[in-house]
Amino acid sequence: MTPADLAVLLSSVTRAVVADHDLDSSLVPDAVVIERPRHADHGDYATNVALQLGKKLGVNPRELAGWLAEGFAAADGIAKAEVAGPGFVNIWLAAAAQNTVVTTVLDRGAQYGRGEEFVDKVINLEFVSANPTGPIHLGGTRWAAVGDALGRVLAARGAAVTREYYFNDHGAQIDRFARSLQAAALGEPTPEDGYAGEYIVDIARQVTDRVPGVLDQPEAQRVETFRAVGVESMFDHIKTSLHEFGTDFDVFTHENKMFETGLVDECIAELKANGNLYESDGAWWLRTEQYGDDKDRVVIKSDGEAAYIAGDIAYYRDKRNRGFDLCIYMLGADHHGYIKRLKAAAASLGDDPDTVEVLIGQMVNLVREGKPVRMSKRAGTVITLDDLVDAVGVDAARYALIRSSIDVNIDIDLDVLAKQSNDNPVYYVQYAHARLAALGRNAADLGLSASTEHLDLLDTVEEGDLIKTLGDFDEVVATAAALREPHRICRYLESLAGTYHRFYAHCRVLPQGDEEAGDIHRARLALCAASRQVLANGLTLVGVGAPERM
Repeated sequence: MTPADLAVLLSSVTRAVVADHDLDSSLVPDAVVIERPRHADHGDYATNVALQLGKKLGVNPRELAGWLAEGFAAADGIAKAEVAGPGFVNIWLAAAAQNTVVTTVLDRGAQYGRGEEFVDKVINLEFVSANPTGPIHLGGTRWAAVGDALGRVLAARGAAVTREYYFNDHGAQIDRFARSLQAAALGEPTPEDGYAGEYIVDIARQVTDRVPGVLDQPEAQRVETFRAVGVESMFDHIKTSLHEFGTDFDVFTHENKMFETGLVDECIAELKANGNLYESDGAWWLRTEQYGDDKDRVVIKSDGEAAYIAGDIAYYRDKRNRGFDLCIYMLGADHHGYIKRLKAAAASLGDDPDTVEVLIGQMVNLVREGKPVRMSKRAGTVITLDDLVDAVGVDAARYALIRSSIDVNIDIDLDVLAKQSNDNPVYYVQYAHARLAALGRNAADLGLSASTEHLDLLDTVEEGDLIKTLGDFDEVVATAAALREPHRICRYLESLAGTYHRFYAHCRVLPQGDEEAGDIHRARLALCAASRQVLANGLTLVGVGAPERM
């Protein structure tokens, strides 16, 4: 049985045991929490349900654990259960029950690891959303990888996910970009507050090629041409880079749309009417402090211009109008203040602030030969997505960016990612899959096929460890979705690869020499096929290839 099956079984037995002792069985959870003990001699799984329920039921936890151990041991599929410590129960599965994990994986195939707990969720997932004034930098590249992986994981657990890119084409940074392009086309120095790098020269040349007479236009018209055509060209480059990186979006929303459609004006009128927008010192302020923000925020400045938050409020309303019941924003480390701000904006419009969820990602640093890599010639001042992919390839770049929690800064060692060795995490996982694929081909050459008829023969420690690790996958994916932590998939895959390599070193899968193929070989081939399937499923969830050969 899978860990999920075991959790439900233990809950059912616990409920019956509690009821048999005339206690309140309604306090028993639907699925008991279980975990894998660190030491094999402590059982296959352990639960602390007696500790959780003892006080609520008015029973000594260790006494309750004793009752439960008796009940668990009598249940189908459980070989033994023992009380440990102050109230833990260690559980040993019967071999036949444990090994059904292999059958479950093979039966479900690519669907193993998928669930339905988010089936009623309609989620807008906004990530990257870099300004169209330059190539995607490393921070945006991290979001491109993590955001795409999170979207895959949420969808795998049943959510309807729309991946969205907010196209910031409104504001002063676009004006600086246009003037930087104009300066490059005219051979003039970059404006003091402008953008530099080879890409500016490239985009300027694209504008002059597409609009041959642009340099003869009056200055105001010329700047507008460089703005319109330059932003379009830059954004085409961004979309191409993201696509080649394996990250595609369902929707691209323009910031300008919020103003052009009048949605900003509508939201401002609504906020004035409901009293959440007030005038002070010639400006209009949103009462965000009363909804948990650090202070009230200016929405309309004293000169009549809309502050950036005005577009944010309208954009949130736009998402809700489109039917999303959860809006996830993935923002950089310098946007931590936006958490309270966006939630307060939702509340000021009369919405539940929990319809807004903000994930903050930390910085990425590149290292080569032990030294920081600081600069890109094309971008002028930053390392870009294209630079990283050129250095190590798409799979290695994506995996390296996803495998760490977004809460921590990460250093990416380009020398390690360029190696085909076990030091390289993505190689380590992909090699396990390629090794399994080769094993399958060799078995086919011998005319040997996998069989689940004799899984009871899989009784070594290494086989048991591999089976239990396969059984963990479903819960790992569920947890990754619930906590918005796709890095858990990568860490699991590395653990699975290591467990498989240890199994392969101790358990001969194919007959050798004149040895006759037997049931143990067919059963081990089934275990290997299940391992290969789970590795492929996990790699797919993080958008990384599962190679057949390496």
